[in-house]
Amino acid sequence: MIGQALDAGAHGVIVPQVNNADDAAQAVSAATYPPRGIRSYGPMRSQLRIGPAPAEADASSVVLAMIETAEGLDNVEEIAAVPGVSGLYIGPSDLALALGARTPSDPESANRFTAALERIRTAADTHGLSVLIHTPDGETARRRLTEEFGATIASDLVHLEVAARDHLDVPIGD
Repeated sequence: MIGQALDAGAHGVIVPQVNNADDAAQAVSAATYPPRGIRSYGPMRSQLRIGPAPAEADASSVVLAMIETAEGLDNVEEIAAVPGVSGLYIGPSDLALALGARTPSDPESANRFTAALERIRTAADTHGLSVLIHTPDGETARRRLTEEFGATIASDLVHLEVAARDHLDVPIGD
């Protein structure tokens, strides 16, 4: 699926449930062409002569390992050290639950969650990687950006809901 997403035009992939260095290495292998990886160049790409040379594609493809489990957090330093991993992407809701939170926003687990974020950031910084986090809204994204995380904001569904609501709030015929 990683190769298919890249073949369809994605410039990178966020790979969920990366629990250890082997998972990260498998993701990088799926995103890169031989001899480094196992990504297929054919038959359509090779027949149509579409896209950059494999080495150029390998160099420009982004592979983000998603850290969202207790095992992933336990192994984050080894995951970050895998050649070809471009960055670490934090799944905050699943990570909070994996750390024992009752809900993703459980205030009683806030200290554990903050410590986990710092551990992930340190692992990324040690290996010169980007570190990103999913956020539910613009306010949270702004806060995370000031904390020097990259951030994604909400989801496609949330954006569509907000746009639809905005359309309904505008008087028609003015």
